[in-house]
Amino acid sequence: MQLRWSHAVVYVRDMEPMLDFYTKVLGFEITDRGPVGPAGGPEIVFMSQVPSDHHQLAFLSVRKDNDPPNSVNHFAFRVDSIDEVRAMTGRLTDDGRASNLNPMTHGNAWSIYFSDPEGNGLEVFCDTPWHVQQPQGRPWDMSKNNEEVAAETREAFAAEPGFEPIADFYKAHAKHLRNR
Repeated sequence: MQLRWSHAVVYVRDMEPMLDFYTKVLGFEITDRGPVGPAGGPEIVFMSQVPSDHHQLAFLSVRKDNDPPNSVNHFAFRVDSIDEVRAMTGRLTDDGRASNLNPMTHGNAWSIYFSDPEGNGLEVFCDTPWHVQQPQGRPWDMSKNNEEVAAETREAFAAEPGFEPIADFYKAHAKHLRNR
């Protein structure tokens, strides 16, 4: 049996500002919403960006405290290119509600980490052409062009263990999964 990631449900304090941020800035669409249970329980809102999933995220309006979010460090979303990571960073900067913006490369990904309006950690990333043993992490300069970023990433991680083309890593990983 193969388990595939499907969705996460997040407890929120104030539903409407969170929905506004996730729909207008991150681009999710609300697919359903309503009370949980027949007796008018707390509201749950389902959201997705992909046609194959009813929801990738759901918000449940039950949080009453002002403490930091729960024990989840962050949720990550993959995009197709470094240009899309840059575009998301621009959207986050223009909107102004995200905090803790942190561009980071792990050698195998170019990411922007940030916190949503209630402090939940998020990451939007794209793959680099390489695999590198993890954990790794260094800031990357978003003001540089794609070729410069790629060259600097390759130079920074080429001597690290496991550095190889990402296609080679995925091919070996797929073979390993078939043989277990």
